[in-house]
Amino acid sequence: MNKTEKQFDDSIKECREIFNKKLKDYGAAWRIMRPTSLTDQIYIKANRIRTLETKENLVGEGIRSELIGIINYCIIALIQLELGYSETDDIDTEKAQTLYDKYVERTKKLLAKKNHDYDEAWRQMRNESYTDLILMKIHRTKQIENNGGKTLISEGIDANYYDMLNYAVFYMIQQQLQHNQE
Repeated sequence: MNKTEKQFDDSIKECREIFNKKLKDYGAAWRIMRPTSLTDQIYIKANRIRTLETKENLVGEGIRSELIGIINYCIIALIQLELGYSETDDIDTEKAQTLYDKYVERTKKLLAKKNHDYDEAWRQMRNESYTDLILMKIHRTKQIENNGGKTLISEGIDANYYDMLNYAVFYMIQQQLQHNQE
């Protein structure tokens, strides 16, 4: 396993722990959410990160918790794209965790391919760039959603969720590296 894969796994482990704790508290209540609502939730998290990057933090929660939220909402959105939304909490904890792991694995494979092609250029980026890229992907996703999911030349909604997820993981990794250097 290379360094990036290990760092990805460490970041996702933290996210999965939060996902599992919330599953125990609430069940899969998120099953009622339509993908458009999930896109809006991701927007709220990314916009808050941008605010934290530019203003004083009055609430006390940091960027990391927002990144975890983005990652988990992206995975939930991918699940919802596959299953469709439901009127009830219709999957058990085990199925939710299996689906979570399925989309983490797909995301990790995509990351490995893109890292190869882009030669890990993300490591030279500023944290604020990840935020801006996530916000841009949200706007693209909303436009595709407003077009009924149809595109002429662009990747679909799922590709944007995968990219946002990876940008949030990159940000988490960079934050951890910066913290370790302090």
